[in-house]
Amino acid sequence: MIWENSTEAPEITMEEVRNLIKKKDEIEEQIKAYHDVLEDQGVGLQTPLVDEEGFPRADVNLYQIRNARHNISCLQNDHKAIMVEIEEALHKLHAREKAKRAQDEVEAQAEAMDVQVTLPTPFARVDAVTQGSPASGAGLKVGDEVIEFGSVTTNNFQNLQNIASAVQHSEGKPLRVAVIRSGQKVQMSLTPQRWSGRGLLGCNIVPIPR
Repeated sequence: MIWENSTEAPEITMEEVRNLIKKKDEIEEQIKAYHDVLEDQGVGLQTPLVDEEGFPRADVNLYQIRNARHNISCLQNDHKAIMVEIEEALHKLHAREKAKRAQDEVEAQAEAMDVQVTLPTPFARVDAVTQGSPASGAGLKVGDEVIEFGSVTTNNFQNLQNIASAVQHSEGKPLRVAVIRSGQKVQMSLTPQRWSGRGLLGCNIVPIPR
Protein backbone atom coordinates (compact mmCIF):
# COMPACT_ATOMS: atom_id res chain seq x y z
CA MET A 1 0.00 0.00 0.00
CA ILE A 2 1.37 3.44 -1.00
CA TRP A 3 0.61 6.47 1.14
CA GLU A 4 0.60 9.62 -0.99
CA ASN A 5 2.23 12.87 0.12
CA SER A 6 3.66 11.20 3.19
CA THR A 7 6.86 9.40 4.10
CA GLU A 8 5.13 7.46 6.89
CA ALA A 9 1.92 5.46 7.17
CA PRO A 10 -0.81 7.16 9.20
CA GLU A 11 -0.98 6.17 12.84
CA ILE A 12 -3.31 3.26 13.55
CA THR A 13 -6.25 3.94 15.86
CA MET A 14 -8.11 1.66 18.27
CA GLU A 15 -11.25 2.16 16.13
CA GLU A 16 -9.43 0.76 13.08
CA VAL A 17 -8.30 -2.26 15.11
CA ARG A 18 -11.92 -2.86 16.20
CA ASN A 19 -13.03 -2.72 12.55
CA LEU A 20 -10.36 -5.27 11.58
CA ILE A 21 -11.52 -7.60 14.38
CA LYS A 22 -15.12 -7.15 13.20
CA LYS A 23 -14.11 -8.16 9.65
CA LYS A 24 -12.25 -11.19 11.05
CA ASP A 25 -15.41 -12.25 12.95
CA GLU A 26 -17.50 -11.85 9.77
CA ILE A 27 -15.04 -14.02 7.78
CA GLU A 28 -15.18 -16.69 10.49
CA GLU A 29 -18.99 -16.65 10.37
CA GLN A 30 -18.93 -17.07 6.55
CA ILE A 31 -16.45 -19.97 6.81
CA LYS A 32 -18.73 -21.65 9.38
CA ALA A 33 -21.76 -21.15 7.10
CA TYR A 34 -19.99 -22.90 4.21
CA HIS A 35 -18.87 -25.71 6.53
CA ASP A 36 -22.54 -26.11 7.49
CA VAL A 37 -23.39 -26.47 3.76
CA LEU A 38 -20.85 -29.29 3.47
CA GLU A 39 -22.17 -30.91 6.64
CA ASP A 40 -25.72 -30.82 5.25
CA GLN A 41 -24.43 -32.68 2.18
CA GLY A 42 -22.64 -35.20 4.39
CA VAL A 43 -19.17 -34.37 3.06
CA GLY A 44 -16.04 -32.62 4.27
CA LEU A 45 -13.31 -30.59 2.58
CA GLN A 46 -11.49 -33.70 1.27
CA THR A 47 -14.38 -36.14 0.73
CA PRO A 48 -14.22 -37.65 -2.84
CA LEU A 49 -17.03 -36.48 -5.12
CA VAL A 50 -16.86 -39.49 -7.42
CA ASP A 51 -18.13 -43.00 -6.80
CA GLU A 52 -16.08 -46.24 -6.87
CA GLU A 53 -16.39 -46.40 -10.66
CA GLY A 54 -15.12 -42.83 -11.09
CA PHE A 55 -18.47 -41.26 -11.95
CA PRO A 56 -19.69 -38.01 -10.28
CA ARG A 57 -21.75 -38.85 -7.26
CA ALA A 58 -25.48 -38.50 -7.80
CA ASP A 59 -26.43 -38.45 -4.10
CA VAL A 60 -25.03 -34.96 -3.43
CA ASN A 61 -25.24 -31.45 -4.91
CA LEU A 62 -21.85 -31.25 -6.61
CA TYR A 63 -22.16 -27.58 -7.59
CA GLN A 64 -23.04 -26.54 -4.03
CA ILE A 65 -20.18 -28.58 -2.55
CA ARG A 66 -17.55 -27.29 -5.01
CA ASN A 67 -18.76 -23.70 -4.50
CA ALA A 68 -18.61 -24.07 -0.69
CA ARG A 69 -15.11 -25.63 -0.82
CA HIS A 70 -13.83 -22.87 -3.13
CA ASN A 71 -15.28 -20.13 -0.92
CA ILE A 72 -13.85 -21.72 2.25
CA SER A 73 -10.40 -21.80 0.61
CA CYS A 74 -10.61 -18.10 -0.39
CA LEU A 75 -12.00 -17.05 3.00
CA GLN A 76 -9.24 -18.93 4.86
CA ASN A 77 -6.66 -16.93 2.89
CA ASP A 78 -8.54 -13.71 3.75
CA HIS A 79 -8.60 -14.81 7.40
CA LYS A 80 -4.82 -15.36 7.46
CA ALA A 81 -4.23 -11.95 5.89
CA ILE A 82 -6.50 -10.08 8.31
CA MET A 83 -4.93 -11.87 11.31
CA VAL A 84 -1.54 -10.53 10.15
CA GLU A 85 -3.06 -7.04 9.83
CA ILE A 86 -4.55 -7.23 13.34
CA GLU A 87 -1.25 -8.43 14.81
CA GLU A 88 0.69 -5.60 13.13
CA ALA A 89 -1.90 -3.01 14.18
CA LEU A 90 -1.83 -4.16 17.82
CA HIS A 91 1.97 -4.15 17.75
CA LYS A 92 1.94 -0.53 16.49
CA LEU A 93 -0.61 0.49 19.13
CA HIS A 94 1.44 -1.08 21.93
CA ALA A 95 4.66 0.48 20.62
CA ARG A 96 2.95 3.89 20.48
CA GLU A 97 1.58 3.50 24.01
CA LYS A 98 5.04 2.49 25.23
CA ALA A 99 6.59 5.52 23.51
CA LYS A 100 3.89 7.79 24.97
CA ARG A 101 4.51 6.44 28.50
CA ALA A 102 8.25 6.99 28.06
CA GLN A 103 7.59 10.55 26.84
CA ASP A 104 5.26 11.21 29.80
CA GLU A 105 7.96 9.99 32.19
CA VAL A 106 10.56 12.24 30.56
CA GLU A 107 8.19 15.22 30.80
CA ALA A 108 7.38 14.42 34.45
CA GLN A 109 11.09 14.24 35.26
CA ALA A 110 11.68 17.52 33.44
CA GLU A 111 8.85 19.14 35.43
CA ALA A 112 10.30 17.79 38.68
CA MET A 113 13.70 19.20 37.73
CA ASP A 114 12.09 22.58 36.96
CA VAL A 115 10.50 22.58 40.42
CA GLN A 116 13.82 21.74 42.05
CA VAL A 117 15.58 24.46 40.09
CA THR A 118 13.06 27.11 41.19
CA LEU A 119 13.23 26.14 44.89
CA PRO A 120 15.45 28.37 47.06
CA THR A 121 18.79 26.99 48.22
CA PRO A 122 18.45 25.59 51.77
CA PHE A 123 20.59 27.24 54.45
CA ALA A 124 20.18 24.74 57.31
CA ARG A 125 19.35 21.09 57.91
CA VAL A 126 17.43 19.34 60.69
CA ASP A 127 19.64 16.55 62.11
CA ALA A 128 17.61 15.61 65.21
CA VAL A 129 13.96 15.84 66.32
CA THR A 130 12.82 14.78 69.80
CA GLN A 131 9.55 12.87 70.05
CA GLY A 132 6.78 14.87 71.75
CA SER A 133 8.49 18.21 71.15
CA PRO A 134 6.97 21.29 69.44
CA ALA A 135 9.14 20.53 66.37
CA SER A 136 7.88 16.93 66.23
CA GLY A 137 4.27 18.09 66.63
CA ALA A 138 4.67 20.56 63.77
CA GLY A 139 5.83 17.75 61.45
CA LEU A 140 9.53 18.60 61.23
CA LYS A 141 11.65 15.56 60.29
CA VAL A 142 15.33 14.64 60.37
CA GLY A 143 16.89 15.45 57.00
CA ASP A 144 14.54 18.36 56.25
CA GLU A 145 16.46 21.19 54.58
CA VAL A 146 15.31 24.60 55.79
CA ILE A 147 14.58 27.37 53.24
CA GLU A 148 12.44 29.58 55.51
CA PHE A 149 12.22 29.86 59.30
CA GLY A 150 9.93 32.72 60.32
CA SER A 151 11.58 35.91 59.06
CA VAL A 152 14.83 34.06 58.24
CA THR A 153 15.20 33.09 54.57
CA THR A 154 17.97 31.96 52.22
CA ASN A 155 18.54 35.60 51.27
CA ASN A 156 19.13 36.99 54.79
CA PHE A 157 20.51 33.96 56.71
CA GLN A 158 23.96 34.56 58.16
CA ASN A 159 24.30 32.06 61.03
CA LEU A 160 22.26 29.98 63.48
CA GLN A 161 21.91 33.01 65.76
CA ASN A 162 19.37 34.32 63.22
CA ILE A 163 17.14 31.29 63.85
CA ALA A 164 17.70 31.43 67.65
CA SER A 165 16.63 35.09 67.65
CA ALA A 166 13.49 34.33 65.60
CA VAL A 167 12.57 31.53 68.02
CA GLN A 168 13.05 33.72 71.17
CA HIS A 169 10.95 36.55 69.73
CA SER A 170 8.14 34.15 68.74
CA GLU A 171 7.64 32.12 71.93
CA GLY A 172 3.98 31.07 71.99
CA LYS A 173 3.41 32.42 68.49
CA PRO A 174 3.29 30.27 65.31
CA LEU A 175 6.28 30.56 62.98
CA ARG A 176 6.01 29.74 59.29
CA VAL A 177 8.62 27.12 58.42
CA ALA A 178 9.36 25.85 54.89
CA VAL A 179 11.67 22.94 54.12
CA ILE A 180 12.71 20.82 51.16
CA ARG A 181 11.85 17.15 51.68
CA SER A 182 12.46 14.55 48.94
CA GLY A 183 12.84 17.33 46.39
CA GLN A 184 9.49 18.93 47.30
CA LYS A 185 8.70 22.10 49.25
CA VAL A 186 6.86 21.36 52.51
CA GLN A 187 5.36 24.13 54.67
CA MET A 188 4.32 23.91 58.30
CA SER A 189 3.48 26.04 61.31
CA LEU A 190 5.82 25.69 64.30
CA THR A 191 5.10 27.36 67.66
CA PRO A 192 8.19 27.72 69.92
CA GLN A 193 7.10 26.96 73.51
CA ARG A 194 8.12 25.46 76.83
CA TRP A 195 7.77 21.69 76.97
CA SER A 196 9.18 18.80 79.06
CA GLY A 197 12.50 18.82 77.20
CA ARG A 198 15.24 21.38 76.51
CA GLY A 199 14.72 24.58 74.54
CA LEU A 200 11.60 25.85 72.83
CA LEU A 201 11.70 23.59 69.73
CA GLY A 202 13.05 20.14 70.62
CA CYS A 203 15.14 19.79 67.48
CA ASN A 204 18.71 20.36 66.36
CA ILE A 205 19.40 22.48 63.33
CA VAL A 206 22.83 22.74 61.64
CA PRO A 207 23.90 25.21 58.96
CA ILE A 208 24.54 23.93 55.42
CA PRO A 209 27.94 25.15 54.16
CA ARG A 210 27.56 27.30 51.06
